[in-house]
Amino acid sequence: MIKFRKTLAAMLAVTMVVGLTACGSGNGGSDAGNTPAADTTQQTDTTPATDQTTSTDAGTDTEPAAEADTRLAAEVYPEEFNVEGWTDESSALYADVLGEFNEYYQKSLVVDSLSERWALMAIAEAKMLESGVFIPLSTRGGNYAISRVAPYTVNSTLWGNDSDRFHQALIADKFIIPADRDEMKAKWAELKGTGTYEQCAKDFLAEKGYTLSDTYNVAMTSNVTTWDALNTSRQADSEAIVHTYDGLMEYDIENVQQPALATGYEVSDDGLTYTFHIREGVQWVDSQGRKIADVKADDFVAGMQHMMDCMAGLEYLVQGIIKGSNEYISGETSDFSTVGVSAPDDYTLVYTLEAPCSFFTTMLGYNVFAPLCRDYYTSQGGKFGEEFSADDASYVYGTDPDHIAYCGPYLVTNYTPDTTIVYEANPTYWNKDNINIKKQVWVFEDGTDATKTYTDAVAGTLAGTGLNTASLEVAKADGNFDLYAYTSATDATTFNGFLNINRKAFANFNDATVAVSAKTVDDAKKTAAAMQNVHFRRALCSSLDRGSYNAQSQGEELKLNNLRNCYTPGTFVFLEEETTVDINGTATTFPAGTFYGAIMQAQIDADQVPWTVWDPTADGGIGSSDGFDGWNNPSYAKSELEAAVAELAAAGIEVSAENPVQIDLPYFAGSEIYTNRANVFKQSFESTLENKVVVNLIPCESADDWYYAGYYPEYGYEMNADMMDVSGWGPDYGDPQTYLDTMLPDYAGYMVKSIGMF
Repeated sequence: MIKFRKTLAAMLAVTMVVGLTACGSGNGGSDAGNTPAADTTQQTDTTPATDQTTSTDAGTDTEPAAEADTRLAAEVYPEEFNVEGWTDESSALYADVLGEFNEYYQKSLVVDSLSERWALMAIAEAKMLESGVFIPLSTRGGNYAISRVAPYTVNSTLWGNDSDRFHQALIADKFIIPADRDEMKAKWAELKGTGTYEQCAKDFLAEKGYTLSDTYNVAMTSNVTTWDALNTSRQADSEAIVHTYDGLMEYDIENVQQPALATGYEVSDDGLTYTFHIREGVQWVDSQGRKIADVKADDFVAGMQHMMDCMAGLEYLVQGIIKGSNEYISGETSDFSTVGVSAPDDYTLVYTLEAPCSFFTTMLGYNVFAPLCRDYYTSQGGKFGEEFSADDASYVYGTDPDHIAYCGPYLVTNYTPDTTIVYEANPTYWNKDNINIKKQVWVFEDGTDATKTYTDAVAGTLAGTGLNTASLEVAKADGNFDLYAYTSATDATTFNGFLNINRKAFANFNDATVAVSAKTVDDAKKTAAAMQNVHFRRALCSSLDRGSYNAQSQGEELKLNNLRNCYTPGTFVFLEEETTVDINGTATTFPAGTFYGAIMQAQIDADQVPWTVWDPTADGGIGSSDGFDGWNNPSYAKSELEAAVAELAAAGIEVSAENPVQIDLPYFAGSEIYTNRANVFKQSFESTLENKVVVNLIPCESADDWYYAGYYPEYGYEMNADMMDVSGWGPDYGDPQTYLDTMLPDYAGYMVKSIGMF
């Protein structure tokens, strides 16, 4: 019997100001500073789009709403859902739609060569992209921004939580001008790995007349749902909690992994055993700074077991990596001593792996490896193993900042939902003399006012902000754009437009009166049949004018900057040695240094799908998968639709302008930008596909309603949309597996629920 997740896990919401971002890197690199990416900043006012009030059933020929017996919303969520039947249905559909992807992916996991592994993963991803289950949309950053945060004074590693740690940030008393920012970035590139950039940056800023502040004002858009670092995969939670604890090792601002709660480690000759030496004298304290206990090796054993007990979406990261983890997580055994994590003594921690893992140490910067003070946890009603229950009335661990133990640089001194989080320096912190930020003030922004983060940044309430299409005009008018604006860095987060190929929900699972579909049962059956046709999916994927879509948040000038054309960024890894792999029966050799994206493109070209995911001339000839629209292809979209129409007709399903396929797209109606984005979907699909497809825009008056339609659901049958652009993924560690694992079957892949399975 499958052991189902008990809580929501790691999807990335394309949210407002700094938002529900990644299961992994969250701030777009330190050059983003407090300058959130376009997708996370660019909320606007409540001015509706021209067709917002009528778009719910726009373009349909359905009967009036009084015909309730034909409406799918009336059939949503029976009291007893047949989970086994749902699983069988998902498995069959997965095999048909993503079976080829998984076949290639499984091959990649058993080869000995790291370069061959990555080459096969690139081929597998090409097959996944060709399936048309989602449209890659964008990454974070690439927008205009203004900021007081000095570039590269926050870690810019593309994976894990360390990029959310702000204690080394340098915050100036005024916005840093672009010329100074460029000089600092060049100096970082020169000094990276020497350990000297921080002092150099301080000296440079002083020479240029800046004064440093020890307070960092940050924007937040989502309340923390739990303060338990091991019981959440939501970035909105983990980016808040990460300031309260340290990990074994942490990436510094030069992106070099440094000792933290471990002073060092050794790896056995066979690559299976990692032995860490825990730093002595580190204290656990409560929210008042009172000592609870010393940090010991057993805290990491307790943390790993608690993480596996919670099943919050983190556990998949160690399945197949740490010995015995799969058996414990799946429920085959309840004996945690069989799992490969142990504490031979108070200051020795040992991880035993199933097989050598090239990226194991890159995982240490993610909250899956966070410590847990065992004694404090049990004092708050916490239990382990089969006795664990988050619903126990006595269980209060992580319910608020006063019910966790701290061993990190900050204590939470104020948490008021929808208002603020205040962090102050932990006086017992082991490294207290080496932090630059003594206080953080997180300010809640609900995203309904397009210019509020800008006005707050100018006033000093925030350290910086991205400039959306509305605030950009204000900044130009008041002169701040010319003085301070720069283009923020992009990161490894990938946002997608997911196609639901097995939709079961036609209203939100938490409230069946919200985001209700106007479709009839027959309408839904036609949509389901179309969505399960690969030609139809490719027609949709090729129809979207992604530049126009992105322009609603980035503006026309920068609309292509952060467009992404694949799931794993094309430059994420490159081959370390010459590698030969099979592409459609032809042995194909790629030289050492070949980027992942180039191999994806080779497979896509061989399969004669006219999408471009890699441009070898981009970024000064380095190559990139970003910054261009490689998917919008109206002529291909029309030809694929013709193929789909013919195949559906053979199955007795008519698709025409008179009998179109209806696509429900929920959107955040409280934001003009997201309203406009939804309308780009509608206009692109309907015009390119000659009204044989119509898009019903389903308004969600609050961001939460939007999230409940397509971000908060745990399972595919709760996804209330035919298409949804509210989420994506960011990496947890430095291997493409961190992306591709999310598309695995049998409840192992977190993102497959976004396409209506498992």
